[in-house]
Amino acid sequence: MPIEVLMPALSPTMEEGTLAKWNIKEGDTVSSGDVIAEIETDKATMEVEAVDEGVVGKILVEEGAEGVKVNELIALLLEEDEDASALDGYSPGASESAPAAPAEKPAESAPAPSPESPKAAPASTSASGDRIKASPLAKRLAEQAGIDLSGVTGTGPNGRIVKRDIEGFDGATSASTASAMASVMAAPDTASAPAPVSTDDPLLAYGIASDRYEIEKADNITKISAKRLSDSFRDVPHFPLNVDCELDKLLAFRKELNERAPDGVKISVNDILIKASGLALKRVPEANSSWIEDGRIARHLHADVSVAVAIEGGLITPIIKDADAKGLAQISAEMKDLATRARDRKLKPEEFQGGTFSLSNLGMFGIKSFASILNPPQGMILSVGAGEERPVVKDGALAKATVMTVTLTCDHRVVDGATGARWIAAFKGFVEDPMTMLM
Repeated sequence: MPIEVLMPALSPTMEEGTLAKWNIKEGDTVSSGDVIAEIETDKATMEVEAVDEGVVGKILVEEGAEGVKVNELIALLLEEDEDASALDGYSPGASESAPAAPAEKPAESAPAPSPESPKAAPASTSASGDRIKASPLAKRLAEQAGIDLSGVTGTGPNGRIVKRDIEGFDGATSASTASAMASVMAAPDTASAPAPVSTDDPLLAYGIASDRYEIEKADNITKISAKRLSDSFRDVPHFPLNVDCELDKLLAFRKELNERAPDGVKISVNDILIKASGLALKRVPEANSSWIEDGRIARHLHADVSVAVAIEGGLITPIIKDADAKGLAQISAEMKDLATRARDRKLKPEEFQGGTFSLSNLGMFGIKSFASILNPPQGMILSVGAGEERPVVKDGALAKATVMTVTLTCDHRVVDGATGARWIAAFKGFVEDPMTMLM
């Protein structure tokens, strides 16, 4: 019997992924431990190794396929004594469908063929059986114009057939095609029932015509981040605390460190802020907490600082573990390595999952202040603005200083106002007198 290759769960939170690349093809021989594919999860692209050995008999999920569920069958391997005939009639889901009463199937489907026909008619070619990908609007236009989708070349994402492919199809661009186009795209301003808004023109209901914008497919990182941040902003009772920190001593401290540092070591302001955050978490351990949905609170024993890094399609938060205990040179080296591999999507799950606190710095973009959305299950996230020269009052007289505004967003279930205030005071103390971080 063929060996089933299933979509692996590459992280505790992974529910689906994109099969970014196959490193094998049908007919190849694979051994246990061979890298057979690259899977894009919500945060990174990771290599998948074969668990069993055999010959690749059938690849069931095409390269680039999105939304592949964990444990979904993606390929079949043939064992040593098997050939391609072992795949004939192989159906891993047959046992699930067997109990269904066959007599009821036609009765259920016969009264309502129209919802099924747009999917069934263009779903596969008659010759090879390969699935044809087409948007709902393209299918409807093709059906009304009498166009066989098997003869249309798709120009959408991953070869998907879209409206423009039907419009430009020279095999049937006749009066009937034009009529079908006019019928489908006509504005619903008559007394007749309005047609549903097509997924090819999703903003039509807002009065924005499809020729005024372009649709871009969101990748897994963007989609999962959107869901998690929406859940966090809606469900977590959060509040912000902000304070101004003077940076003159820190900047002088950094300059002296870099002048004495060996070649290749360059400490950034962000490296020092990571260290200060870790020390503040140790100074105020009650703030280093997470809410557990069953009503318990996790008090973290380590100061693991997640640092927001912008990557294509979103952001990721690699972790500096035990930030309080590491020297600035070590933090700097780790951060450079993590950021580089994050942008290449080569981080391991343990390198971006499990932080106890987050830091997001937009100062390099000139942002004065902002408040970040919490990164569950963490209880706090610090937003860092730009350092700039501002007038300040010292000893009753007007003076000038380099000032940075920081905002601490707290989950009120685990970090109340007083606890958050004590943490941000500790952080401010380390920033304004950085020599205390060495004590």
